[in-house]
Amino acid sequence: MMRLLIWLLLGYVLYRIVKGYLVQRPQQEIPPRGEETHQDPVCGVYVTEDDAVIGRVEGERIFFCSMACLEKYREQLAHASVEKTGGKQ
Repeated sequence: MMRLLIWLLLGYVLYRIVKGYLVQRPQQEIPPRGEETHQDPVCGVYVTEDDAVIGRVEGERIFFCSMACLEKYREQLAHASVEKTGGKQ
C-alpha cells in the first residue's frame, strides 16, 4: 500500500514537471539593450525605430506599429479637426 502511494506521488510530481515545460507562456519580446523604443499612440505597442512606420504630424515624427495604426491616427486627427471647427472649413 505504501509503495502505491509513493508511485502515485512520484507520478504526480513528474506529471506537473512535464506539464510545466509543455505549457507555452506568452513572452513579450524585449528589444536588445541600446535600441530605443517608441510607443504607438493608437494601440500602445512599443516598436523600435527599425520596425516602426514613421508618420509626420506638424513636423513631429510619430512612430506606429503598422500602416493600419498610422491611418487610424490620421482619421482620428481629421475627425477631431472637423469636430473642432464644427464642420466648417
